[in-house]
Amino acid sequence: FRLPLYRRKVENDSSGFEHVFVGEEKDGAIVGLHNWIQLYMEEKKGNLNYMGYIKPRQRGVSYTSPSEHEQLITVQFEWCGDLKPESSSFIGTSPTFEFALYSLCFLAGEEKQIVEIGPYMVEVTCYNMHHRGKDYVGTSFPAAAPGMSPTHAATKIQAHARGREARKDPRAVQDRKNQNHAAKKAAPGMS
Repeated sequence: FRLPLYRRKVENDSSGFEHVFVGEEKDGAIVGLHNWIQLYMEEKKGNLNYMGYIKPRQRGVSYTSPSEHEQLITVQFEWCGDLKPESSSFIGTSPTFEFALYSLCFLAGEEKQIVEIGPYMVEVTCYNMHHRGKDYVGTSFPAAAPGMSPTHAATKIQAHARGREARKDPRAVQDRKNQNHAAKKAAPGMS
């Protein structure tokens, strides 16, 4: 099984998958490690010292308290002696869900995507790496999204997808528009 979107092709480097789901150390700093299962396993082994929950900011409220049903968190921790001052992660989700979500956001093409997941508006950041003419996932992680309605987020995603489609084949997009216009004119009672 190969993960072509997640495979980094740089010597002595981890893949995007490893960066997100396992974590890594670079130049004395912790990077990646956005998976709650890995956080739990490393804490259980004594390698990770949980330093605290970072309260999310919301418009008009100074902070929100964590709840027993929290599924999107931002925390601070030390891992093998190195501090990660801020890291966000889903809690209780399957790696399959996260892998699918991050892959879809990567394929959508924008660095930041706003998605609605249950009660959360989530901003998924997905940085890509370009190597020999191909794009690969460098990292991907969730965070609480700034105030944006689900309708606004859906419109933004759809507009971006239409723009990508138009850039790939502008003639096909124009042909489709012409067909839709002709169909509306031919339909009785429609303007």
